[in-house]
Amino acid sequence: MKARVNEGCISCGACVAACPEVFRFNDDGIAEAFADIAPEYEKPAAEARDGCPVSVIDIEE
Repeated sequence: MKARVNEGCISCGACVAACPEVFRFNDDGIAEAFADIAPEYEKPAAEARDGCPVSVIDIEE
């Protein structure tokens, strides 16, 4: 599975806090997905997506 953070990220950090194994801040302070979602991180990644206040995270299989 792969995650993607679309334009519109407000740098709140909710995704980074929920799943730091998949999400991090880039040099511009914007969240990005830097790793594929391993099976053990599917639930935290989905929680990161669902908790995003601006709904900019997509998860693809």
